Amino acid sequence: MSWVLWSVVGFLLGAMPFSVWIGKLALHKDIRNYGDRNPGATNVLRAGSKRWFLAALLLDVSKGAAPVGLAYWTLGIRSAEIVPVALAPVIGHAFSPFLGFKGGKAVATMGGIWIGLTLIYMPIILLFLLVFWFYTVTVSGWSIILTGLSALLYLVLSGADQSLVAVMGGCLLISLYKQRADLAMPPRLRLLRRA
Repeated sequence: MSWVLWSVVGFLLGAMPFSVWIGKLALHKDIRNYGDRNPGATNVLRAGSKRWFLAALLLDVSKGAAPVGLAYWTLGIRSAEIVPVALAPVIGHAFSPFLGFKGGKAVATMGGIWIGLTLIYMPIILLFLLVFWFYTVTVSGWSIILTGLSALLYLVLSGADQSLVAVMGGCLLISLYKQRADLAMPPRLRLLRRA
């Protein structure tokens, strides 16, 4: 039952709103009053601090990478049992009880869980896909969803372990919900916009 314990640990770590706390303690601002009002690292940057943005980003990535990496590589939790462990930090961030279950979009934490699962392998692929889609479509939420769909397709076609496919599918479902406002807008191509 260690996977249950690590799922709980992952959820609680993921739920910690480091960006909001950094905003209040270091910047004396509520970062949810900036940009898209998301309690994530990007709004720390929008609140005016590159240094604290990097700290918030590192913490958001680490709270996904640390519990998943320990469970996967040190404790050997694999197969179906790793799926809830891997998704727990993402769910915690996206629906944080510390914020009345109104958490962030969990993009950095998703990147963290893939560091925990595959070290640098999938994070490099995800970063490449994210940059590609960010510069291809005009709506950032669509770039996140298209990144997730592309990564899911890659995992399926490359014959990856079914547990990894399931984790990516879970990330995609969470992203679909959290990015729903952006998804209401059509994903126009940037080349068409320039034309």
